[in-house]
Amino acid sequence: MKDMSELVFLYGTLIPGQEPAEMTPVVTRLRRIGPARVKGRLYDFGEYPGAILDESSHSVISGQVFEVPDKDVLASLDDYEAFDPEDRAGNLFVRVKRPVTLADGRQVECWIYVFDGDPGGAPIVAGGDYARSRLRTSTPPARR
Repeated sequence: MKDMSELVFLYGTLIPGQEPAEMTPVVTRLRRIGPARVKGRLYDFGEYPGAILDESSHSVISGQVFEVPDKDVLASLDDYEAFDPEDRAGNLFVRVKRPVTLADGRQVECWIYVFDGDPGGAPIVAGGDYARSRLRTSTPPARR
């Protein structure tokens, strides 16, 4: 990691309050910057969501931007997402850096874990907001 802190855009089971208990020690180390959105589609795979980014999309994915304090926290997030930067072909999710738009309109570069496959028949999360969709269905988040 660079000397400057990295930013991460979270949209699903790692948002504070949504995280599984074993990730609480990691998530509590993140510093919240604020709500944000990115163009794309968010799919509901049952126990977790998956984002597919698309700059030409009219739909957006809602989430939160956080400052990552150090490389150990980023490594823990990678482990949770089963992302191995040395084995891209074996990943269900990949970590990519993309601009996201904060609530005040500013754009910031963030790491985002995106789904790296065909969503098949998975339903799209209405409004692109996983946390809100879980509140509506009262389904607790689950670890994959």
